[in-house]
Amino acid sequence: MNMDSDLKDMSKEPLSPRRDTNLEDHPATKDQPSTSTSDVASTSHSDSNNIQELEQKYAAFVRHDMYGTMGRGPLPWTQKIITGFALITLFPLRLVLATLVVVLYYLICKACTLFAVPKREDEQEDYAHIGGWRRKVIFWFGRVLGRALLFVFGFYWINETYRNPDIDSKFDHELEVTEKSEESDRPGAIISNHVSHLDILYHMSSSFPSFVAKRSVGKLPLVGLISKCLGCIYVQRESKSADFKGVSGVVNDRINESRQDKSAPMVMLFPEGTTTNGDYILPFKTGAFLSKAPVLPVILRYPYKRFSPAWDTISGRRHVILLLCQFVNNITVVRLPLYHPSQEEKENPKLYAENVRRLMAREGDLKMSDIGLPEKRVYHAAVHGLFAQR
Repeated sequence: MNMDSDLKDMSKEPLSPRRDTNLEDHPATKDQPSTSTSDVASTSHSDSNNIQELEQKYAAFVRHDMYGTMGRGPLPWTQKIITGFALITLFPLRLVLATLVVVLYYLICKACTLFAVPKREDEQEDYAHIGGWRRKVIFWFGRVLGRALLFVFGFYWINETYRNPDIDSKFDHELEVTEKSEESDRPGAIISNHVSHLDILYHMSSSFPSFVAKRSVGKLPLVGLISKCLGCIYVQRESKSADFKGVSGVVNDRINESRQDKSAPMVMLFPEGTTTNGDYILPFKTGAFLSKAPVLPVILRYPYKRFSPAWDTISGRRHVILLLCQFVNNITVVRLPLYHPSQEEKENPKLYAENVRRLMAREGDLKMSDIGLPEKRVYHAAVHGLFAQR
């Protein structure tokens, strides 16, 4: 899944010009004499100051766990022993089990989609329209095995708080259509803050919604078919047809379809457009709020003692390794009541998005930040540059 997909403007954004001069590289000249101890200390002190300035400016993307920036910070010898032991025992076991779970669900999806024709519209392709027993099998096994994957990754229990159980309990029975359910009680979309790729597994196990993903995800082995069964909305940066709707248009269609057809998958959106360290909430894109339908806000937090499951400056490979080497991982979830927009919010998607964001910040004890994906790219480039000089 694409962690940095932009729900509103899918074109690549240029890096923010707000770059401090102290972020520039300072390569040594070829004829430079041997470096003295004082020069080394001065350079180290300068790098430390640069990192501190970066962390203040881009606080929403800074890691605060034991492993530090990029997951490469110095560790006490006791933690090195624990991590090393987990690396040769726990890591391979979890990796094998996770692979088996993914392969099992792929085979289930393959069996359920055998002889089925995928729905193709506006350069999208999925099997979310499949009904009957096949949809039920895909839906329920997807939820069960999604939770199984979280268990394999060390999330043995999930602390969920339902601010309005009467509403939220209805979404546990997505396929059980009843005459008593009212259209106004079903959200147009589930709105969540974005911290880690693990967010997808939680929402998959909770309500099995459709996500926004890179088009390349649909072509991946195993995961590609699973994403099509989820009904993922693929990001197409360049339109190939004159009447291509774009992601926002497809999202609106899916939202309307979900509200009219109770068996259709709901849409799950990360309106921040990228991940944070879990302590902040970024400005929302308006694509999720253009349909004027009510939304269901969900707040995810990952309490930790050693390794933070947040996906910020750390590489994907290092993140997976350290995650699987942590014996116990934690996740807390706050599901807020259905948010019905006022008439003013319906006419102003930016106001609608900002009010939902402020509500989630208050209820989730999250700090509001005014930076976004362009600034994150600048921070990543700067941090990687500083570490490369060492």
